[in-house]
Amino acid sequence: MIVVDTNTIAYLYLPTDYTTDVEALLQEDPHWVAPLLWRSEFRNILALYIRKNQINLDTALQMQAQAEMHLSGNEYSVNSISVITLAKESGCSAYDCEFISIAKSLNSKLVTADKKLIASFPDIAMNAKSYLAALP
Repeated sequence: MIVVDTNTIAYLYLPTDYTTDVEALLQEDPHWVAPLLWRSEFRNILALYIRKNQINLDTALQMQAQAEMHLSGNEYSVNSISVITLAKESGCSAYDCEFISIAKSLNSKLVTADKKLIASFPDIAMNAKSYLAALP
C-alpha cells in the first residue's frame, strides 16, 4: 500500500514525463490510497486540460470515473491538527500536507513528484522512480 498524491494519479491518465514510472508503480503496487482531497484536485487538473483543448469532456469524465473506481474504498479523511501542524513545520501547503498526514498515519510512503514535499519529508515522500528502485 502506498499513498499517492493527485499529480501521481494524474500521471497515470495523462501523458507526461512521469507516466512510464507511474505505470510501473501501479504494476508493482496497485493498492493506492489518498485523502479525499485528491478528487477535487484531479477534477481541477482535468478542467485545465479541457480548457487547453488537450482532452475533451468525455475523456475527462472517463478519466475521473476510472480514477474514482481505482481509489474506491481507499480514500481517507484527514486529521486537521496533524495537517496544520505539518504545514507549519514544513512550510508546505495544507493541501500537500494532507497526503503526508495520511502516509504518516498509515506508516506508509507518499509517492509524489513534488520536490518541496520530498525535501521537507525525505523519510516519507519520494518519487515513483525512487520508490521502485527501493523495492526488494
